[in-house]
Amino acid sequence: MQRVFLETYGCQMNVADSETMAGVLVRAGLTLVDRPEDADAVLLNTCAIREHAEQRVLGRLGEFAHLKLTRPDLVVGVAGCMAQHLRQRLIGRSRVLDLVVGPDGYRHLPDLLRRAAGEPVAHVRLDRDETYGDLEPRRTPGVRAWVTVQRGCDKFCTYCVVPFTRGRERSLPLDDLVRQVEGAVRDGFREVVFLGQTVNSYRHGAHDFADLLRAANDVPGLARVRFTSPHPSDMSERVIAAIAESPRVCKHVHLPLQSASDTMLKAMNRTYTILQYRAVVARLRAAMPGLGLSTDIIVGFPGETPEDFAATARYLEETRFDSAFLFKYSARPDTRAYQWPETVDEAEKGRRLQALIDLQHRVSGELNDAALGREVEVLVESVARRNPAQLYGKSDEFRTVVFPNDGTAPGTLRRVRVVGATPITLFGEPIDAPRPLTLTLGAAPFRAPSAPATTPVAPIAG
Repeated sequence: MQRVFLETYGCQMNVADSETMAGVLVRAGLTLVDRPEDADAVLLNTCAIREHAEQRVLGRLGEFAHLKLTRPDLVVGVAGCMAQHLRQRLIGRSRVLDLVVGPDGYRHLPDLLRRAAGEPVAHVRLDRDETYGDLEPRRTPGVRAWVTVQRGCDKFCTYCVVPFTRGRERSLPLDDLVRQVEGAVRDGFREVVFLGQTVNSYRHGAHDFADLLRAANDVPGLARVRFTSPHPSDMSERVIAAIAESPRVCKHVHLPLQSASDTMLKAMNRTYTILQYRAVVARLRAAMPGLGLSTDIIVGFPGETPEDFAATARYLEETRFDSAFLFKYSARPDTRAYQWPETVDEAEKGRRLQALIDLQHRVSGELNDAALGREVEVLVESVARRNPAQLYGKSDEFRTVVFPNDGTAPGTLRRVRVVGATPITLFGEPIDAPRPLTLTLGAAPFRAPSAPATTPVAPIAG
């Protein structure tokens, strides 16, 4: 058991977990490979938030079943939320699967893989003390580093499996997190993203999330700090002030709404009303004019009437989010809502979803058009995927910006003037010389697999 292929599905937290898993495997002397055909073991790190993600993983397991016909010694494992959520179903799934390991079993992976080579193994016990705070992740080289500050969730939204797949909420010590940020900077990362299921409920001892933001802001060499996903009920004045007053903390907040109907919010156990959510948005925008604001919306939740849906559409029109992740409700086993009859059929869910997509596409286009002629600072990420003559990066408000490739290195901050826009992308032209880097990028010794090691990243469900 020497070579492991690791593939990731789901949100940023799954990506961060895969980096923790990679660190564990490499320190144990195992090698990460780019292709499953070259591996002694294949490991899928999975998400259970929505049914579509599970179906993709099950389809991938079917592909590995064919591979295993010619290589019967290949160890096939599923890790993460889906492993925890569907452990009984997965363990009994034909003869494909050799290992099922939940989110709190990653530090034991080398031993579990070796045992799984002899007989099927499951490690799905949740551990309220496990934070992986003592483990060094093997991060994918680039400009952005993921730092998990909190694991689990205590909110128990009625549609969400996270408290059942990741356990109860626990936070890492602030000093340990600051050391992680400092280490990321030493490895050449220019931006850190703090991750947590309800990240702004972070608390360890006397420290809260506002303290963490201010501490990260003071780390020398760091260009930007982001975080996702906060919960509206935990967006305190202290947190808002920390975002507003910390120059390196980006002026962008992804604030999940889910519905603008109080009836639906109560049924979802979201712990706020639409008036309270509106007040949080008003406080954020008053403290930070020009704030980038995005959200999550679910359509077709059990009991959602046409009037409930219309309230959500009106609120999106009123609030004018920069962007929104929009989803059809997907019933998940173990959640409270799973026991409730569905009242909106798939066709109507699709119609409502498309209506919101069209609405948000128009609003995003209008907001981006309004940026024409403005100057924005871009953290350069890479050469544009579709056109090597262009570079792309993110503005402080988390808008994607593309501009001509003049050889600027990734990790550089560039000021550009917006000269074109679509609902998704701003196009700019540089108006200054690059701000020089003080660190060498890509210094981390770990290189992620070039095969589809990560699928497109979804937002952390909030």
